[in-house]
Amino acid sequence: MAVLSTLLHATSFSRPFLSTLVPSIALAYTIQGAVAIPSILAQTERFYDLSGSLTYLSCVGLSLYLPTIRARYAAQLAGAVKPAFPSILGALSGANAAGLNWRQVALSAAVGVWAVRSSPPLKLPFTHPIHSGILPLRPDQRRQRHRLPLRRHPHLPPKFLGAFFAQATWVSLCLMPVLALNSLPISTFAGLSGAVGITDLLGILLYVGGLGFEVTADRQKNAWVQGKKEKKHSEDFLTRGLWSKSRHPNYFGEATLWTGIATLSAGVLMSGPGQVGMGLAGWGVLGKVAAGGMAGVSPAFVSFLLLKVSGVPMSEGKYDKRYGDRKDYKRWKEGTPMFVPKL
Repeated sequence: MAVLSTLLHATSFSRPFLSTLVPSIALAYTIQGAVAIPSILAQTERFYDLSGSLTYLSCVGLSLYLPTIRARYAAQLAGAVKPAFPSILGALSGANAAGLNWRQVALSAAVGVWAVRSSPPLKLPFTHPIHSGILPLRPDQRRQRHRLPLRRHPHLPPKFLGAFFAQATWVSLCLMPVLALNSLPISTFAGLSGAVGITDLLGILLYVGGLGFEVTADRQKNAWVQGKKEKKHSEDFLTRGLWSKSRHPNYFGEATLWTGIATLSAGVLMSGPGQVGMGLAGWGVLGKVAAGGMAGVSPAFVSFLLLKVSGVPMSEGKYDKRYGDRKDYKRWKEGTPMFVPKL
């Protein structure tokens, strides 16, 4: 109880919004630091990807329930009746006393689906073959890295620690629109006009469409790889299905789903009640820009990494080096958009 009291007081700000947002972000660095220490001592990065997925889930969970934890602790100190924990089902049904808004539950669930799908140890039918962690390597490459660096190169532990904290930053930026939405006081949502807005619908459609696009592209790629192993075809690169519409349909789906999450969040954060809930009332245009930036940083960051750092450049470079002189490869590359699919 003393530890909880210390943490709650240390993360209590005059703005309730920050009292939830800041601890939720701090948790990402805490988890990554906790996993980094034994990983460095054991000279393995075996738990790197798993810790990333767990950090996504943990930060979202804390942002949902921290306001209630604070309220229950305050009630205990005052000798009053503790408020009940929020009802997820009540929030989805629109109950006023649920303690959560359906948008908070929906976006948190959306991140949960993505995080579970991205976790390598969970062999689900729709599991992503390549986790979107800070080290974007294929599973066979990862196994090689488990045997590589630290015992042979003692200068690497600081860089290894840096990779874990980089992942904490990755998680924080990707989750920013969700954490910001969950950090709003529940009274904020009562001031929104209408039960479901245009940005709500657009955000959900983008997320569902992006996730479906990514899952379909991944399953087509997996089936193609399996078919080649079974000698059902002799193709060197996939040009069928969604891969005939875009050279990187899985990455397009990834960027799209995060854009959907950001769109729904931005619709609330940039609204009048959202500005009040964030403590930005009276900031005018600057307040809306700040709110839009908090929502938009997620898809912008993901798209930057996919297009400029770890996704498209690595894949294109590998295939250009291997098949760049072949006419069929040039024809597919010239006739197929790199990212946004053709109609």
